[in-house]
Amino acid sequence: MASSTYITDELRSLRNGGLLQRLRGGDEIAYLITLASAVGILLLVALLVLELWSNSQPTVKTFGWSFLTSSKWDPNSGKFGALPFIYGTCVTSLLALIIAVPLGVASSIFLAEMAPPKFSNILTFLIELLAAVPSVIYGLLGIFILVPLIRAYLVPVLTKTLGFLPIFQGDFYGVSFLSAGLVLSVMVVPFIISVSREVLIAVPVEQREAALALGATKWEATWQIVIPNASTGIIGSVFLALARALGETMAVTMVIGNTPKITASLLSPGYSIAAVIANEFAEASGSLYISSLIFLGLVLFGLTIVINAMARLLILTTSRRGV
Repeated sequence: MASSTYITDELRSLRNGGLLQRLRGGDEIAYLITLASAVGILLLVALLVLELWSNSQPTVKTFGWSFLTSSKWDPNSGKFGALPFIYGTCVTSLLALIIAVPLGVASSIFLAEMAPPKFSNILTFLIELLAAVPSVIYGLLGIFILVPLIRAYLVPVLTKTLGFLPIFQGDFYGVSFLSAGLVLSVMVVPFIISVSREVLIAVPVEQREAALALGATKWEATWQIVIPNASTGIIGSVFLALARALGETMAVTMVIGNTPKITASLLSPGYSIAAVIANEFAEASGSLYISSLIFLGLVLFGLTIVINAMARLLILTTSRRGV
């Protein structure tokens, strides 16, 4: 009886002084600070969308949602359509992923599983430095090095071997979807390599050793054990690279050609959402012109949200399946 009374008294004292103790221990303070930070991020995103939407109203009221499907972009006559820029953004980003994903994933597998540790660390450090290079530098390298190489070596081979395909037909003047896609692939591949390598390294060593103990070769253990366990993180790195490619501005502006047209050929010049905003916003005059550019920014923001949502759903699906 005395012991139960003692326990009851202790519980009552903990209940009465629990908040004070938690405050003294920092639990409640840490909780409130982190909660405020999370809510602040949500409010910031909401305010950003609200600001873009409110400043896009002249375009929304004038063109409606046909703004997204129209190909006409003529500021002098007050005609604005976003489709060429959406097309250019998606084509260059997709082309960058087609080139960067195989290269980045293969490189990360080599650095994480095949290369000697010292050599892997040195290469990883150099690759991560590439992610810190300003985009305008990539644009200059694209203009003075990559575009001449494409014109002299790549385009003749493509037109000779795959010229029957619509995507490799037409004249090549240097600036094009192809040039922008190649520059973007160089820019995003460090993200894929860096993130994928860390994910591969995080796979428990015991799983590798178990596969090797059962008679698997080094490559079989990597392909059948390590990569499936790291697939979720690798997919995340790919979508991170895609988000980076969608929002790239300066490098794409310098090599894409800045022509608001929709063409099937990758050898033709084009335009992207980020590029047109960077090029024309400072010189835009009139509320309709400015609101059209702001609406393009909202469209790009929406594309990024959709891509990231798809990535989260894909990662969630693969995680539930145990991939």
